[in-house]
Amino acid sequence: MTNDNNVTSLKSKLEEKKANFELNADDKTKRAYQEGIASVVNSGILAIAKQVGDIAPNFTLNNALEKQVSLNDYLKKGPVILTWYRGGWCPYCNLTLHQLQEELPNFKANRANLLTLTPELPNQSMSTAEKHDLQFEVLSDVGNKIARDYGIVFKLTDEVAAIYNKSFDLNGYNGDDSNELPLAATYIISQEGKIVYAFLDTDYRNRAEPSELTEFLKSN
Repeated sequence: MTNDNNVTSLKSKLEEKKANFELNADDKTKRAYQEGIASVVNSGILAIAKQVGDIAPNFTLNNALEKQVSLNDYLKKGPVILTWYRGGWCPYCNLTLHQLQEELPNFKANRANLLTLTPELPNQSMSTAEKHDLQFEVLSDVGNKIARDYGIVFKLTDEVAAIYNKSFDLNGYNGDDSNELPLAATYIISQEGKIVYAFLDTDYRNRAEPSELTEFLKSN
């Protein structure tokens, strides 16, 4: 599946990653992850999350270089694409970050800036940014404070949290033992500070298609 620029879509890359997981993961892990997704669905988080028409809460966070970055300052320049990713440990997030980087010139052509938020500690964010040579802001939302303002924080099931901490030390990445993560949400915020586009999904493997964000920016 490709977009108009003959670039493979993010969705097709994510679907391939899902298929590989289904092929290679053991049944216990697959069951745990499915129950984890069901837990997010049952939490009612989609009814709490900020939606189109809401005013986007302002924030100031440190980027990977410990420089303060403000949403309102960026809105003075143009619309803002605001997206969350779970961490550099997440393969679905890494695919998404790569695709966003590829799409970045098209965002900029439509006067939009991209801000990405992660609950990872700043030193972890820096390693992720360097690793992927990202040319947009990677902001550390330690403790998911801003994600909470947007209503997109959920708690992992005990079983998934145990798998994550055994596999790669989630608590070490985030600097706390809350075992909370944000939805992989994406918003487009107008210069007036209003949310005009929202991608919200309880399945972390599904993400907003970057080329569709560009098409939205073009038509609005």
